[in-house]
Amino acid sequence: MKTILRSQEFSCPSCVAKIEKALHNLNGVEEAKVYFNTGRIVVEHDPALASPEELVKTIKTTGYEAKVSPF
Repeated sequence: MKTILRSQEFSCPSCVAKIEKALHNLNGVEEAKVYFNTGRIVVEHDPALASPEELVKTIKTTGYEAKVSPF
């Protein structure tokens, strides 16, 4: 499953790396890519192991807010 999230909180490339690392460490996440310029976060994951809500919660543990985007 592909879930797209949005966040406008990160302000540097190290923020992007921190979020990507946290998502990659989440069980069920196959790929996570953060697009710094647009605030878009695209995550390929198994929804049985990592729900969209868990993705948002994982990002929150890194100190950033995110929400699921319809597009």
